Amino acid sequence: MKETKQQPTEDSKYIQQHLANERTFLAWIRTSIAVIGIAFLVINLHEKTTSSALSTFLVQLIGALAVVISVCTIVFSTVSYVIKTRQINEQTFRPSRPLIWFLASLLLLITGLFGYYFFTLL
Repeated sequence: MKETKQQPTEDSKYIQQHLANERTFLAWIRTSIAVIGIAFLVINLHEKTTSSALSTFLVQLIGALAVVISVCTIVFSTVSYVIKTRQINEQTFRPSRPLIWFLASLLLLITGLFGYYFFTLL
């Protein structure tokens, strides 16, 4: 049986850029998983301590925000990945600064809440 040679795809012109795009996407997914993991850690730590109403509320807020941030990270990184794939092929790539600022702001918010919880309420 003779092998037929496949024609290069449009994506194959920019293999390095597409691979970098995939690595970036996977890094965002790992970030999302880490945020959820840290929230579960805080919730489990909180359950083992005596707690005030304020600390219980803060832990619930941290857990809810962690879920929201993780879902936003997954959705926005997926959309960004698809858009960047098209932009790479069309050679019209533009960085997604608003996405980065939005997700960084959410991560700073939850990090601040973690810090407040650990240093003042625990």
